[in-house]
Amino acid sequence: MKGNGENYNSMNQRSILNFQNRYERVFTFLNQCIPVLMGIFIFCQPFPYTTAITNICFYLSVAVVLVLIVFKHIDFTFNTPLTFPFVLFLIWAILSIFWSLNRGNSLHDVWGHLANHILLFFLLINFFNSRRRLAILLWTVVISAAAFSLVGMFYYYVIMGDSIHATRFGHLLSNSVNWSTGLPVNFIGTFTIFAIIVCLHLSYQEFRLYRHVAIITCMIPTLIATILTQSRGTFVALIIAIIIQLFIKAKKILLLFILAVAAILMLFPLQDRMPANSFKDRMKINYFTYEVIKDYPLTGIGFGMQTFVNDIDKNLYMKRLPEKYRPAIVYTPHNLLLDITVRLGLIGLILFLYIIFAFGKICWETMKYARDEDIKSYAECMAISFIAYFTIGLAEPVFLFSASAVVFYIILAIMTILWRLNENEDALPPFCSG
Repeated sequence: MKGNGENYNSMNQRSILNFQNRYERVFTFLNQCIPVLMGIFIFCQPFPYTTAITNICFYLSVAVVLVLIVFKHIDFTFNTPLTFPFVLFLIWAILSIFWSLNRGNSLHDVWGHLANHILLFFLLINFFNSRRRLAILLWTVVISAAAFSLVGMFYYYVIMGDSIHATRFGHLLSNSVNWSTGLPVNFIGTFTIFAIIVCLHLSYQEFRLYRHVAIITCMIPTLIATILTQSRGTFVALIIAIIIQLFIKAKKILLLFILAVAAILMLFPLQDRMPANSFKDRMKINYFTYEVIKDYPLTGIGFGMQTFVNDIDKNLYMKRLPEKYRPAIVYTPHNLLLDITVRLGLIGLILFLYIIFAFGKICWETMKYARDEDIKSYAECMAISFIAYFTIGLAEPVFLFSASAVVFYIILAIMTILWRLNENEDALPPFCSG
């Protein structure tokens, strides 16, 4: 009887051990799935007709994280310098629902855009928190931008047969494709310039020939597509980004680059491609926006992105403006900061600037106190990417579309990962080793 009891206990222990091993394997698999899902999510961002794919990847990732947290199989952290600013901004956006001119639209956008983008930030910092995974994330952005550029240019200029001189890259896309999933022509630079800056950075870091070939192969079509958008804000952001990067990494060719740009501007003037009237039209829309802000200075009209389009009395505000300042069409503010202010008031603007301040602080700390050149170099790359993004934001409401808004949170997440690596890592292998 004793032997039977011992055998039973032994079998029971083996069964429990086998169950625990299977249990652990399942959670390990789930943990490893999230970076893959998020990689697909980011890769699909610039492409039209990918809403279903991106939604499945994002919400499945969130569901898996919740399961892992409940069963205590993940160390998910919210401890970052950006957490408190994010929380304050999110709370104010939620409160804006109560006084919004369109509560339904504000409720939808607070959850469907802002909350999701903040969740994306925390998913990225928790699951791309090593040098190897961070390199994979950056390459995902680069390959996505290159694929988007190649496919888009092939579609426009080969399949559709449009003239490069007559058709801006992305222009038809913004009119024929669901805007919520694509990038309108003036917003394409938010993604492609980010990828170009990363390519330039990687070119300085890499010493292996095959990787240099891969970087150039990705960068050339992305650069061509960026120029073919013929967007004034995109062009200015690209030039500023390259000048800053050359000033940091290659001062010897900086003057040559500036002279080359000046020569191009003289030989191929951009007035025909980027008419001055477009700037005047934007200023008229921003004057109009200012009139709306004066009526809702502290609280704004509500976070909803369509509230400005559908729920204000446009005729009333048109009459307030002198005739020469009246825009022909008003769709949305053509400035990121004005867009935030009109929707969330001056309080919302201050809270948003608090986010930017916190980001700038960790940028400065990481670059100044970097424990190695790799960390410092990657931090400089993200700082330049943010400057380029913000430059486009001075001319466009870059948060209006999901793909361009996602770039903002990716840049903030990567900078936060670098800050955490700099603060917490002990033995730091170089980025290029993985």
